[in-house]
Order: sequence, then structure tokens, then C-alpha cells
Amino acid sequence: MSDRPGLRERKKRRTKQALIEAAIRLFDEKGYDSTTVAEIAAAAEVSPATFFNYFSAKDEVVFADDVLYDGLVQEAFAGRSADEQPEDLLLRTIHQLSTADAWSFPFDHELTRIRARLIATVPALRAGALLRNASLQQRLAHALREAYPEELDALHAAALTGALIGAIDAVMHSDLDWEPTTDVVRQAAEIALRGRR
Repeated sequence: MSDRPGLRERKKRRTKQALIEAAIRLFDEKGYDSTTVAEIAAAAEVSPATFFNYFSAKDEVVFADDVLYDGLVQEAFAGRSADEQPEDLLLRTIHQLSTADAWSFPFDHELTRIRARLIATVPALRAGALLRNASLQQRLAHALREAYPEELDALHAAALTGALIGAIDAVMHSDLDWEPTTDVVRQAAEIALRGRR
């Protein structure tokens, strides 16, 4: 039996993808506050009601992929070898996250960079990102503690994940002209977990 999603599911994915792309492009062109849900829906060639089938507000479009983190982290942690150190596991996890096919856009895609710039410059999005990152950091620290119950206490797990998330957030939302994104994320993670190289 095929793992390929059915026609209806593929259509839903295409619609969601079109809404995400339209929203990010409009936010970039017109500004986040000046863009309406009706304009996003029109650009994606759907009705505003269809928009609300996928998202309850326009800020959710920017964070649409956040629901994928837990599953991708769990997948990376499941592949942990017995001798893999916590820092190595986190670096491998970041590599797997940054190259995963599940995201709406690859990390090195133009829309990923536009999204990062929007989060850095739009106060409402920045606030949302900070809350989401704090939650992700807590979940990641918990998973790390579970993976290394004898080696890591809560302080060490929190410090490692805080350094990691903070470093990635800092480079993703800085005004540096970086490309490709995947390499920059990996370098930031390496610096955070291993120090300056």
C-alpha cells in the first residue's frame, strides 16, 4: 500500500502552501500590518472563509511550520547512538531540522529569509517568535534530560538548549546578509555548543 497522500490531502497541502507563500510575499511587499486576510486569500486564489479553515489569524501563517518541530526532534532523538554526547545529538538534530523535507520551504529558500526578516522587524511577530522559542527550548531541554538522565541535570539541559536556541535565533533574525541559511544555522549551533572555532 502506498504512503502517498490521497488527492484531497494533496489539495489541502497545496492550498495551505499557497496561503503561506501569498501571505509572506504580501507581508514583505505591503507590510504586515497593512496586509489583510482578504488580500492573502485573493492572492492564493481562495476565499477568506477558506483562509480561516487553515489559520485563525494572519500571524499563524508565519508560524505554520512550528507544529512540525516536536515530531522532527523526536525523530532525531530516536536515532541517538549509545555513545553520542548531548552536544553531538543537538548538532545532529539541528542538521536534520535544517534539511528536513517537511517544511513549507527549504531553509535556503528566499521565503525563509523573508520570514526571518519579518520576525525580526515586526513587533507582533517578534513577540510570537520569542514565546514559541521559549516553549521549544523547554520541550527540547525536557527531551534532552530524558535522553541523558544520568549525565544531565535540569540546569545543564536548560543551558545547552538555551545557548542553542539563542544562537540560532540571533543569527536568523540579525541583519547579516547570510546565505545559505542551512550553513549559518549549523555554524551558530556549533559555536553555541562547542565555543569559538
